[in-house]
Amino acid sequence: MRSDNVTKGPERAPNRSLFYAMGFTQEELERPLIGVISAHSEIVPGHIHLDKIADAVKAGVRMAGGTPILIPAIGVCDGIAMGHIGMKYSLASRELIADSVETMTMAHQLDGLVLVPNCDKIVPGMLMGALRLNVPTVVCSGGPMLAGSYDGQEVSLSKMFEAVGAYKAGLIGEAKLDECEHGCCPGCGSCSGMYTANSMNCLCEAVGIALPGNGTIPAVHAGRIALAKKAGMAIMELVRRDIKARDIVNEKSLRNALACDMALGCSSNSVLHLLAIAKEAGVDLDLAMFNEMSAKVPNLCHLAPAGPTHMPDLWAAGGIPAVQAELAKKGLLDLSLLTATGKTLGENIQGAYIKDTRAIRPIDDPYSPTGGIQILWGNLAPQGCVVKRSAVAPEMLCHTGPARVFNSEEEAIASIYAGKIVDGDVVVIRYEGPRGGPGMREMLNPTSALAGMKLDKTVALITDGRFSGASRGASIGHVAPEAANGGPIGLVQEGDSITIDIPNASITLNVSDEELAARKAAYVAPEPNVKSGWLARYAKLVSGANQGAVMP
Repeated sequence: MRSDNVTKGPERAPNRSLFYAMGFTQEELERPLIGVISAHSEIVPGHIHLDKIADAVKAGVRMAGGTPILIPAIGVCDGIAMGHIGMKYSLASRELIADSVETMTMAHQLDGLVLVPNCDKIVPGMLMGALRLNVPTVVCSGGPMLAGSYDGQEVSLSKMFEAVGAYKAGLIGEAKLDECEHGCCPGCGSCSGMYTANSMNCLCEAVGIALPGNGTIPAVHAGRIALAKKAGMAIMELVRRDIKARDIVNEKSLRNALACDMALGCSSNSVLHLLAIAKEAGVDLDLAMFNEMSAKVPNLCHLAPAGPTHMPDLWAAGGIPAVQAELAKKGLLDLSLLTATGKTLGENIQGAYIKDTRAIRPIDDPYSPTGGIQILWGNLAPQGCVVKRSAVAPEMLCHTGPARVFNSEEEAIASIYAGKIVDGDVVVIRYEGPRGGPGMREMLNPTSALAGMKLDKTVALITDGRFSGASRGASIGHVAPEAANGGPIGLVQEGDSITIDIPNASITLNVSDEELAARKAAYVAPEPNVKSGWLARYAKLVSGANQGAVMP
């Protein structure tokens, strides 16, 4: 075992003495050492309860004959970081998390890992580190938040952001804003819609690195604690059988995850994270594969913000196994693949079925015959851009309008709040990409403001930044190349006509090649937004969004 390097032989007596200094016993050091990497903190609602989840994981490890060792990890709450400089740190923190998992595992020679994340960048960050090392790994998330209540309806965080837009537009007063503020997020867990955190927790289950139920069992349900104990027991079986992370996460299982992504209508951020996860797994995955999968996998779920259902509804309807069982009816999954249970996917989902068609539609009666994510290409995005198609109103699938150009999120939101954006406009927000931001900020404030102002069915947004999984409407992000890398989005001028054609996967700046060449010749790049700290280093090294915004 890897831990023999720190626990066996007379040469390792100094190493063992430091374990004894922490209260470990000789018997514990003779068992496999399992890192339980927990992102518990008191600044993230999705993580506030992870101490309980980690304790349950540790109990499971001990029951199965291992020695669990708790290790902390950082985590940014995207909702709290939203709308200010803090959001520049969110995506970039994914790389810090991956590096810290690598560091702690290698420095202490752990035999296996149970990853205990819950929110947006923490889930992929932890998994990226584990895949980089290729050690036995199980992901056990903290689970989704229950839906909140506002104005007599079930709601989640996206409604809160939209309520701000409604307030700014004079559609609601302070009392209603306060009601939403205190009712939309009722407790611990990852925010209750199919936002990025829940998307990635579901996709960990879909790819096989997490146990069934990981994506959907509510945070406050007793089943979540039971799942954590089972995860602790499962890692011991993987260690015994020497089943490593890349034995589970590979080209075929990533295609399974892509199929579930399309069926579930996951966050557009799942594109960034799956590209990054694939890189660490040694798998070639590109944007074209997303459209290939979208063309043949129907969209079966419309969870918030695309529809009225929330994560507890998906769980009650049968969860990810029920979705996978539907996809399997059309041969859209490889059921032979090994999973963290030690069994195949086919064995895991045997007997699964839809229990509520309001949350999961049958595959013969989908919301659409195509998947929830669409990649667009064109002269505005030669290397591609991403839209959550399932959250776009039908009337906005094809749209042509004048560009309203802003060089930062702050400029755009000020104009939106001031009522300067009107029906038909195409809001362009640039210099917010991985390098230009830096950090590729989420644009939930602008999208939700427009939705709250009832403009989400008449106004489009385009950015080299990205959108929250809570965003809805014609929100097109990840434009590549980004403006800071000389991309055409940096050449757009106020009033230029832009055509969006989502069904035909195209996005066009209606300006001649000659005019664009002249603009490029006269282009002067702006000064970097951040010139010091580790974000400045990140900006120098990070790849484009079309490659997952990864570090070399």
